[in-house]
Amino acid sequence: MTAGNKRKILNNFFLILALSLILVACGGGGAPASSDAPAGDSDSVYEAPEFKDAVFDEDSAEGNSEVLVDLSHCDEGYFSVYCTCDAKTKLQVLKDDETYTYDVTIGKDQIYPFQLGNGQYTIKVMKNIVDTKYSELYVTYADVNIEDEFDPFLRPSQYADYSESSECVNKAAELAASSSDANDFITKVYEYVCKNIDYDKEKAAGIKPGYLPVPDETLKTGKGICFDYASLAASMLRSQGIPTKIIFGYVGDSGDLYHAWNMFYTEESGWVSVEFEVSEDEWNRLDLTFSANGADSNYIGDGSNYLDVYQF
Repeated sequence: MTAGNKRKILNNFFLILALSLILVACGGGGAPASSDAPAGDSDSVYEAPEFKDAVFDEDSAEGNSEVLVDLSHCDEGYFSVYCTCDAKTKLQVLKDDETYTYDVTIGKDQIYPFQLGNGQYTIKVMKNIVDTKYSELYVTYADVNIEDEFDPFLRPSQYADYSESSECVNKAAELAASSSDANDFITKVYEYVCKNIDYDKEKAAGIKPGYLPVPDETLKTGKGICFDYASLAASMLRSQGIPTKIIFGYVGDSGDLYHAWNMFYTEESGWVSVEFEVSEDEWNRLDLTFSANGADSNYIGDGSNYLDVYQF
């Protein structure tokens, strides 16, 4: 790859918090990172593609009196669930030797990605019967053949819950309209989130299992935890046509800090976040929690300190 196919954004981090604070809970409060992004060509404008939505189609759904599963959008990379069960409910998505488990919100349609690509999926909805024991409420199978491999990461989902009218989407559209290309837009989202969202240590200390972020709430309050950062960034980038994953895994030299971050994809040349280069035609890591809150590059390393476990 030529030097012209890579761009480097040098982040001038203000180390307000000691690294020990970051190790406590995916980051710490601090001054926002700044970025010396190269100015784009003033004669060109980034044109975001048509908004890709995700919906629950009740007429196409199958199930029983307590749960409905809509598999009518498998070729678009997602399925949806609506549950009226009177007990705690979980969803399991299985493919090959991988299993993804979700908490289901009762009385709300929810979108889930086929993030493991094409093939045979098993979808299980399970109802809590006592303590930590669950019984199978409904099971179905999907033969998935996604038309666009990036579709699961270009649409709303349970972990990136937005619509075309969401405030975060409006803000993303505003940033896109002033961008010269995809890289310029990604840089603007990066800078906006870094400057406007602070890490919420109090929230992190009291977070409960099954927590789901609300990107518009993160935008409104100006604070959140690592999951909120990743969800907001994914919502903003996806809404303007940038394939973006939410990644859960471990980070740091000892690999014991469970954390959430993003990966994005662009066919154009990439840029640098927290001191490691991003290449064209590849999924690239974007960690806004650390960037916004002053983690130094020795902690982040060159990307090898990250262990990806789940992608959404």
